[in-house]
Amino acid sequence: MTGLFAIVGAGQAAATAVESLRREAYSGRIVVIGNEEHLPYQRPPLSKKYFSGEMPFERLLIKPASFYEQAHAELRLGVNVESLDLERRELMLSDGVRLIYERLLLATGSVPRRLTLPGHDLKGLHYLRTARDVERIRGELTSAPKKVVVVGAGYIGLEVAATCRQLGHSVEVLEMADRVMNRVVAPEVAAFFLAQHRSRGVHIHTDTLVAAFDSQTHNPGLVGAVLTTDGRRFPADLVIIGVGVVPNATLAQAAGLQVENGISVDEYCRTSDPHVWAAGDCTSHPSGRYQCRVRLESVDSAFEQARVAATNMCGRSADHNKVPWFWSDQYELKLLIVGLSSGYERIVLRGAPHTGSFSCCYLKGQELLAIDCVNNQKDFVAAKKLIAARAHFDAQKLGDVRVALKDALAV
Repeated sequence: MTGLFAIVGAGQAAATAVESLRREAYSGRIVVIGNEEHLPYQRPPLSKKYFSGEMPFERLLIKPASFYEQAHAELRLGVNVESLDLERRELMLSDGVRLIYERLLLATGSVPRRLTLPGHDLKGLHYLRTARDVERIRGELTSAPKKVVVVGAGYIGLEVAATCRQLGHSVEVLEMADRVMNRVVAPEVAAFFLAQHRSRGVHIHTDTLVAAFDSQTHNPGLVGAVLTTDGRRFPADLVIIGVGVVPNATLAQAAGLQVENGISVDEYCRTSDPHVWAAGDCTSHPSGRYQCRVRLESVDSAFEQARVAATNMCGRSADHNKVPWFWSDQYELKLLIVGLSSGYERIVLRGAPHTGSFSCCYLKGQELLAIDCVNNQKDFVAAKKLIAARAHFDAQKLGDVRVALKDALAV
């Protein structure tokens, strides 16, 4: 094949796909289309080291400019794809260019879930998804300490709260659920992180639903407070909203591709059109390990799906069936998660939370479905292989931190 391979999206999946296509000896034209003006860059540090100023933008780049030059990959950055015609295999770009592709990879990622409450259009309300978002937020935090209100206590909300607190700002976090990181960790892990944030001066309010955003008295266009449904008022110099993301599947859906909680792909990362593949946060894909369809917000998943998609785009066969893993850095704490805990029947703790290093094991029967590791790299590394192998464990041994994870198997 020597026709045009187009990649829509310019993140982790796109950079990986370029590398994989050339490794598969594809010699044709590759065009990467991204709506940001930057080279593909890492997003996880945005809420942490890039936000704090510890990491310069250059270190965010997944690959330097020379990589794309040597791979003879054309980058069309700062450009949107206006339409996708599946029958004609045509992309219409916002700069007027039309591209006819032989193969297409959609790596459009996800976008922040937005609130449309009263006052949602006030200045000083921010979402954090891009480097430019971070730059705007930092621009408002450069002077004296500010009152920051964070809406949402998931990964992004808590990472942002930790960074703002370390920068010397006062922080209030409002979470509608009854605990932090409600969708991703067990109550024991949530309680640990809640205590860690509170010990550092972050005020976290659970079971708190935002009703509206109020403006400043002397500046009606600027946010001045967050109002909750129970009548409380939280003064704010700026508000950062982190209430999750949604798959960026608008282009795919408008073109007629199958979309259900993301762009639907099979185990080969192929969409409902035989000439189109998809990878990363924008996809819904089958998990052989968990026997269900999932949509993952994971750098590792984006990397693996892009590699698999590129292999299949080149005519070889590969399938995506890796156990997912995730991470979050908050202060000096590293949370590493392997697997998906949905459907678990019991929890076994390895180690004591008060020590600052422990693991939370999710069991279904004797099978380990997933594990949350807090400052516990050893359990994390072992769990990736054991969960993939559907290993069964002796719960008593599993709960004994003196017994290595690999030695806690059921006889």
